[in-house]
Amino acid sequence: MRIALVHDWLTGMRGGEKVLLSLMELFPGADIFTLVYRPNQVDPVFHKRKITTSFLQRLPFGKTRYQYYLPLYWELMKGLDLTGYDLIVSSSSACAKWVRVPKEAIHVCYCHTPMRYIWDLFDDYFGPSAPAPVRLAAKLFRGYLQRCDLKSNEGVTHFLANSMEVKERIKRLYGREADVFHPPVDVERFKAKTGKGEYYLVISALVPYKKVELAVKVCTARNWPLVVVGQGSEERHLKKMAGSTVTFKGWASDDDLPAYYANAKALLFPGKEDFGIVPVEALASGCPVIAFGEGGVKDTLKDGETGVLFYEQTEKALEAALEKFETMTFDPAELRKKAMPFSKARFLFKAQVYFRKLYGVTVQEENLKI
Repeated sequence: MRIALVHDWLTGMRGGEKVLLSLMELFPGADIFTLVYRPNQVDPVFHKRKITTSFLQRLPFGKTRYQYYLPLYWELMKGLDLTGYDLIVSSSSACAKWVRVPKEAIHVCYCHTPMRYIWDLFDDYFGPSAPAPVRLAAKLFRGYLQRCDLKSNEGVTHFLANSMEVKERIKRLYGREADVFHPPVDVERFKAKTGKGEYYLVISALVPYKKVELAVKVCTARNWPLVVVGQGSEERHLKKMAGSTVTFKGWASDDDLPAYYANAKALLFPGKEDFGIVPVEALASGCPVIAFGEGGVKDTLKDGETGVLFYEQTEKALEAALEKFETMTFDPAELRKKAMPFSKARFLFKAQVYFRKLYGVTVQEENLKI
């Protein structure tokens, strides 16, 4: 059986790429298809696999400014030749599921989310902060891209969602059912910390919908120490509003992350995410989480047990949550236990069971309890 893995683009290592790495373990002989590929920006394990890119790879600035080619994604994905493949597994938060699927093939879409910037978060990406030409183009092409996204669902045999939040979004936007498969988190890389910690911590891309500015403003106003790990379009804006207690560290390597969690009082997570791997990494490190209580964190966090949840994305609500946290204590070992159900091993096991059942292979039902 020939298997193809399809991913939006391979230009960095974030949550979606880590899911793809696990799918590569699950299907070691699978070929990989993607819009663009930047070898120096991804895990070296990709260098050993056959990777086919779209024509975008050869267009001017295609590898570095691929977002500006968004109106062409439909045709570019259709140009990838999957003839002869029996199983296509797409890892999609944008357009991977748009590929043309052979008539007899099964297409399983692991959906991190329906494309944010043409659906729910259009105004976050293309609001007043975006350049005027970009806003105009986005409004012009939004309807077309939505139709492309809906049309592509005809080629998807089964949907997998990375959280209940995304499952509900798939149902609302696509009218399709999805099974929930929480993404793999490499919890074994982290150890339960000792001590209370020295600072509050944010680990995030610095883009508007992440709401990092709430953490920066509150910690600046209260002179609370905050370490921000990440980069993005909002970085300059955030640095301008930050006080002397806020430190920006840029992106951290995977090897550096455990130390940040180990020395933190708590992770601050003020954005609404589809799932949120970072809060689970924090729990695996014995680090409590103060989070906006909507989105994927409803699957992973519980107020009072894993930290503190707040329910309005405002400075006042976050400040109140921090004040409440300051009166509480948490056992790092107990927090780490909360992360274990989201381990990479559990993801691989559940995925094996799922695909065996998909092809009619008998599975012992009691194993589903693992």
